[in-house]
Amino acid sequence: MIFETHAHYEDKRFDPDREELFASMAGHGITKIVNVASTLETTKKSIGFAEKYDFIYASIGVHPSEISELNEDYMDWLFQQAGHPKVVAVGETGLDYYWEKDEAVRKQQRFWFERQLRLAKETGVPVIIHSRDAAEDTLDIMRQAHASQIPGVIHCFSYSPEIAMEYVRMGYYIGVGGVVTFKNAKKLKETVATVPLERILLETDCPYMAPEPYRGKRNSSLYLPYVVSAVAEIKGITEQEVIETTFRNACEMYRISD
Repeated sequence: MIFETHAHYEDKRFDPDREELFASMAGHGITKIVNVASTLETTKKSIGFAEKYDFIYASIGVHPSEISELNEDYMDWLFQQAGHPKVVAVGETGLDYYWEKDEAVRKQQRFWFERQLRLAKETGVPVIIHSRDAAEDTLDIMRQAHASQIPGVIHCFSYSPEIAMEYVRMGYYIGVGGVVTFKNAKKLKETVATVPLERILLETDCPYMAPEPYRGKRNSSLYLPYVVSAVAEIKGITEQEVIETTFRNACEMYRISD
């Protein structure tokens, strides 16, 4: 019973075999999936998947690289979608300074990040946070937003163990995916060793970030056992313990019955 907490199955790379993949999940032990929105269009698609498949849930929100499409009318629309019974989170939202160097655009990212944090607080759902090359600003905004009152996960965590524990103390989970299997992923391995298992979630971010031995290829939830194996080895525990604990963690954060 593996819980995939972060996937993007609306991506066109899944067009040839999406239905077949979904049909195969249960047989490979993948029993719950959250399809995570990054644009308004993918919000609609994620909700569509969730309506069609019992084991799929949806998030609503706009990625920092896509904020040009946001305005208050769209935020009102997102607020309405938050009432859908299969919508379990706001996101992925946050900051991405890796791709964006223009300070004016970064300022807009910060504005809409704060706005989507408010949306999560107003609607009572957790938040999925993307943060890349923006550790200080992300933490500052979350502290100002009293993020300890807004549950959530730092998706695809890429900072130091010390920053991870800052988030854990705020009540957040740390999302761990295929990167943990990479030989050069020293910081993430140290983070996994440091963070309590009760604060770790399993994710793929598929179709991106496939684990070894599939690095560079299209990722899918079927590769989560490689992440499980890596986490178990780092922690010195059984794979079954990783699966069971992270499953409970995800059900608790997303408020889904197991």
